[in-house]
Amino acid sequence: MEPQLLHSVTDSVATVVIRHPAKRNAMTAGMWSSLPPLLDTLAADPGVRVLVLTGEGATFCAGADISTLQGSPLEAQRLAVAAEESLAAFPKPTLAALRGHCVGGGAQLAAACDLRFAEEGTRFGVTPAKLGIVYPASATRRLVSLVGPATAKYLLFSGELIDAGRALRTGLVDEVLPQGELDARVAEFTRILASRSQLTQAAAKEFANGRADRDAHWSERSRESGDTAEGVAAFLERRPPRFTWSVSTSGRSGSAT
Repeated sequence: MEPQLLHSVTDSVATVVIRHPAKRNAMTAGMWSSLPPLLDTLAADPGVRVLVLTGEGATFCAGADISTLQGSPLEAQRLAVAAEESLAAFPKPTLAALRGHCVGGGAQLAAACDLRFAEEGTRFGVTPAKLGIVYPASATRRLVSLVGPATAKYLLFSGELIDAGRALRTGLVDEVLPQGELDARVAEFTRILASRSQLTQAAAKEFANGRADRDAHWSERSRESGDTAEGVAAFLERRPPRFTWSVSTSGRSGSAT
C-alpha cells in the first residue's frame, strides 16, 4: 500500500489518517508535502468543526521515513516544519488520537495539535539526538510549552521513549484511555467540541497561542456573531444552543504559533 494521508468527514468531524503500514506510519516527503493543502481544504469546509489526526492500525506515527533524509535532510526538515506549522495554525480544534508509537516526526505532529488523547501502552519519544539532527526551533518551543523545559530537555537530550503515564503527568497528553476505549472517547469528545461555539474556540486558540493583540478583533467578531445571544437564550430556554458563527465562512482567523 502506498504511503498516504487519508481523510473523511463525518458529523462535522474531519479525520486525517496517517497510512504507511510498511514503516509504522512513518512520514515520507510526499506525506509531509500533502498535509498543508489538505488542511487548507478542511479549514475552508463549513461542514468541518473539529479535526482528528490519527494513524492507521496499531500505531500513530513512528517518525519521518529515514530513507527520505539521505538525499536532502534540510529539505526534509523544511517539509516537516511546514506541515507542523500548518497543523498548529488550523483554525478549528484539533485532537491527536494516539496509540502504539508516537515518535520523532509523529511527536512533532501530535504536539502541533490542540489536544492529545492516548491509549495505554503508547510510547512517546523526540529522537533527533539519535540522528544528529537539530530539532526545529518552532517544534522545540511547542514542546517546552507543553511539558516545561526540564522534560523537554530530557526528551531532546536523550531521545529515550516514555510511557503514556509519564506523558500524562508531564502534560504531553491530556487523557490516557484503557486499551480498546480510545476511539469511543475521541468520538464522544469531538461531538462535544462540535456542539460548542466556534467563535469561543477560535478566539481561545489565538489567545492561548499568545495573540493577545487580537483582543479587539475578537471583541468585534463577538458583537457581530450573535453567538452570545443564542447561548444565553438557549440556556434560559433549557435547550441546546445553535451557534452559527463559522471560521470557514468568516475567513482564517490568523496564524497559531
